[in-house]
This record gives sequence, C-alpha cells and structure tokens, in this order.
Amino acid sequence: MTEAKPTNWAGGRYEAVAERIAAIAGEVVAAVDSRRPIHGATVLDLACGTGSAALAAAAAGAGVTGVDLTPELIEIASNRPGGAEVNWVVADAASTGLPDSGFDAVTSNMGIIFVEPKSLVAEVARLLRPGGVFGFSSWIRDGAGSPFYNPIVQTLGQPPASGHSPDDWGDPDIVATRLAADFDDLAIEKRLHTWQFGSVSSAMHFIGQESPMHVDLLGRLDEPQRGQLLTAFETALTECADDAGQVSFTSPYLVATARRR
Repeated sequence: MTEAKPTNWAGGRYEAVAERIAAIAGEVVAAVDSRRPIHGATVLDLACGTGSAALAAAAAGAGVTGVDLTPELIEIASNRPGGAEVNWVVADAASTGLPDSGFDAVTSNMGIIFVEPKSLVAEVARLLRPGGVFGFSSWIRDGAGSPFYNPIVQTLGQPPASGHSPDDWGDPDIVATRLAADFDDLAIEKRLHTWQFGSVSSAMHFIGQESPMHVDLLGRLDEPQRGQLLTAFETALTECADDAGQVSFTSPYLVATARRR
C-alpha cells in the first residue's frame, strides 16, 4: 500500500456514516452522564463530525461546543435540528485554542481515534476541569476482519507502519496506558454494532459514494487498482448477504469513560 495520507473527510457523504453510528454517539453521552450529570454541564464534543454526540448532549440539557477540523462537516452539523443550540468551532481536536479547564466533560464518537494520541490526550486533559469526565467510542480491531477493511489489505497490502492506528483506541490496555498520567477511574464497555444494507448494491454505494474513508482511498487509486478493489469489496459483501440479498455484519466497539484528576 502507498504512503498513508490524511483522509479528506469532506469527500463522500459523511452524514450517511454518522446516521448509521448515531446510536453509539447516544451511548457515549449516556456513559458520561452516568459518571457526571450532563444536564447543566459544559460539554465539548471533539472531532464532532456532523454533530451526533454534540446534539445528543445539548438535547439532554448541556451547554455544548462542537469542534471539528472540516468546515463542511461543521456546516452540516450547524444546520441539523438543534444545531443552533451548539457552539460550533472549526479547529484541530489536538489544538482547539479553547480555554484551559473550560469543560465538565469531553466526548467523541469515533472521532478522536484518528488524531495523534499523545497530543490529543494532552489537549483533553488541558480542557477538562479536575473531576471532569472524558468519554469516547472506538472500533475494536476484529480478528475475523471486516468486509469494509479486509478487501483493502487483500488488494493493496498492509498499510505502512505508523506511530498509531485508529483502532489502537479499541485496546483497553493501550487506552489505560495513554490515560494513566492524567486520568483515573477508567471504565470500558465492549459492544457490537450491526451494519445492515438492503442489498449488495446499496452497500457498494455506501463504499463508493458515501463513506469518506473509502471514497478518499478509491479516489487515490489508478483505474486498474480501483476496479480490483471494488471487485474485492463486492465479493466480501456478497459473502455477508442472506438469501434475500440483504447484507448484515457486525463490528465490535467500545465505549470508555475516565475521570480527570
């Protein structure tokens, strides 16, 4: 596989991804609420995308700021129902420019996992008041693989080694190590998310036209490689289809919360 480059999150239609994982955003907010009541709290949603967690926290009575590096996603978030109740900021999750100790809670739904971890944790620690709660979700590395990922490795090879991988945040030991200096009282729950599509063709549309990670990758390939990868995706998704042609498979994930010292 060629050298990894930052994903263009404005490619495709990120809201289609956000809609499918919105329930997990609600779980992150509920997990934080169980540690520190959300109602009346000041909450920061980092790498907020189109704002599912931010909007869930605002609906629960929090004063919310949502931060994302991609202006196009912030614009979509601000125009969603309830979006006017949130303070939306275009900024890097690892360098927000927001005040020290300005928040009671920091949330992220599958967002901070793509940010360089050392700087990200330092920023979260800076932003939280003592006793504040950090809550986030992460995909867990699946030994059986995923039809969203296996075809990439089969076609293009393993990605180049780097200092971190998004699903490292799905390893409880790595999470504990990364948070140890500034956080305690870590709690982790592992769960399964079910992806469902009405047909192989609708799943292929999601990959080829909607999911920013896949759209971005496909756009970087020459035509022969792109065709090979799309064929590999179709084969993998067909293996997940039932007799009626509906595609269904699961992806493990975790919801973690920890308290700022």
